[in-house]
Amino acid sequence: HVQLVESGGGSVQAGGSLRLSCTASTYTYSSYCMGWFRQAPGKEREGVATIDSIGVTTYADSVKGRFTISQDNAKNTLYLQMNSLKPEDTAMYYCGSWRCGMNPYSDADWGQGTQVTVS
Repeated sequence: HVQLVESGGGSVQAGGSLRLSCTASTYTYSSYCMGWFRQAPGKEREGVATIDSIGVTTYADSVKGRFTISQDNAKNTLYLQMNSLKPEDTAMYYCGSWRCGMNPYSDADWGQGTQVTVS
């Protein structure tokens, strides 16, 4: 298992930006995918953006054009640049790592989360 530590959350006004970071304790191998998920109070955890080992990305429709996922393999760090933030983006954001092809909701290692609040 890999330990993941998120940072970068906070409170921001609508239209603002935040950049989340997720640092992994060990190297994530080429067969692993990583991603950002979020969970708002009373709602299920949902995928926001994912990236595989060769940089192929996916985004939820609700964040396309506003959020960008990236990774720095040399630093074992995953990022989520969030622009044009909306109140509906308010949630706890989690970083996850899982073997590609598996179900992240049941198979991922997760960080502790970082809160994003947009007012």
